[in-house]
Amino acid sequence: MARAYAAALLAVSAALLVSAATAQTCADELPSELVGNYSGLACSPVWNNYVLRYAQDKDNVLRVVLSTMYSTGWVGMGFSKDGLMVGSSAMVGWMGKTGIAHIKQFSLGGKTPSQVVADKGFLVSNNHDHTVLVQQAKIYLAFQLKFPQQLKSQNVMFAFGTAVPVNDRLSIHQDMTSIKFDFTTGSSSSASAFPEGLKRTHGALNLFAWGVLLPIGAIVARYCRRWDPLWFYLHSGIQFVGFILGLAGIVAGVSLYNKIQANVPAHRGLGIFVLVLGILQILAIFLRPKKDAKYRKFWNWYHHWVGRLALFFAAINIVLGIKVGGAGNSWKIGYGFNLGILLITIITLEVLLWTRWKNNSGSGY
Repeated sequence: MARAYAAALLAVSAALLVSAATAQTCADELPSELVGNYSGLACSPVWNNYVLRYAQDKDNVLRVVLSTMYSTGWVGMGFSKDGLMVGSSAMVGWMGKTGIAHIKQFSLGGKTPSQVVADKGFLVSNNHDHTVLVQQAKIYLAFQLKFPQQLKSQNVMFAFGTAVPVNDRLSIHQDMTSIKFDFTTGSSSSASAFPEGLKRTHGALNLFAWGVLLPIGAIVARYCRRWDPLWFYLHSGIQFVGFILGLAGIVAGVSLYNKIQANVPAHRGLGIFVLVLGILQILAIFLRPKKDAKYRKFWNWYHHWVGRLALFFAAINIVLGIKVGGAGNSWKIGYGFNLGILLITIITLEVLLWTRWKNNSGSGY
């Protein structure tokens, strides 16, 4: 028993010694190939074995050397405007299967490999200043980027994949992290998952409200009038719940915009327009004339067409929101299926309604 314990302790100690010997630290010297262009850099451990060396000059050029342990696959550092992966740009390096080093900028337009596009993105760089080295089981990504102004607190991401890219197609990352790094002090903090969760809440609430509940309420109002007054109570109840949920989704969207200042003017503009139409519909309830009132037919026209206009532009804005939000295929397929069901239902009920009207007018004649 004692021998087994001693052997286990020896094995653990050996593993710790190996780990300590291979771990990346700021005390490690840069390879001689990088010293010329990348000397005098500040240094900070940022994540696991990732070490970030950096410096900015008076021309707002940021010099970076990112190093970590490496065996195969790719290593990347991303720069994000809002702390989210989608919409960011990344510098990614790897050693090819033939021993040729690669480093490229990638535009992260979505969460699938096909939406991660090489040689695209908002980073301004000179490809001649980029270098990738692999020495002693460590990889070094050295690159220079020019920014409009000195970087201070910046959302950055670090990630790696275990598969070697083929034809500049990155595999899905094995692991990643997102932090807020201060390039003036070298301090860092974990980036909050708040924007991503808030974005999902904004999308889910508005999709369910404007894309499901409110269209169902409109269908009840048009095709269920034979069941009076039940249709009216169902219509009013569904529309009220739908509007409240939609309003909550819009509040989440405003909070999200205040958090990340997303540049989505078309989506925001349509959202405001649809909200105004929805408020007008709510106000119209309090101005609803009696059935035998002289102006009742004008109120009916107004209420019907403003409601249809609101639902039409809401559907457009949902599609636009799914696109600008970088939602996955599950959102696209889910909403597409929902929209298809609604359209088939409306067409079927409309045909039945017109058939019933035609039969009734024919029998009256």
